[in-house]
Amino acid sequence: MSAPDNNSNTRHLLVNGIADAVGFVGGALLGFWLGRLLSFDIFAPGYGTASLIGIALVGLGGGLGLHAARRWQTGRRSKPSND
Repeated sequence: MSAPDNNSNTRHLLVNGIADAVGFVGGALLGFWLGRLLSFDIFAPGYGTASLIGIALVGLGGGLGLHAARRWQTGRRSKPSND
């Protein structure tokens, strides 16, 4: 009987990991493109103010994307399943 529980747990962990990764990467990309739109290029030579602000936007976007993904996961868990 432990096999179905193990498969369900593995699937749950896989879905959580993929959702976290998509949220983080999606948020980081949004932060990157927002920085590019505002002329904060993270790939500019040196570590000038504009480059550091761009890097901070990428980090902030990644963190917010991860947070949004985890909130989405929590919302999905609280709803009853049709399985």
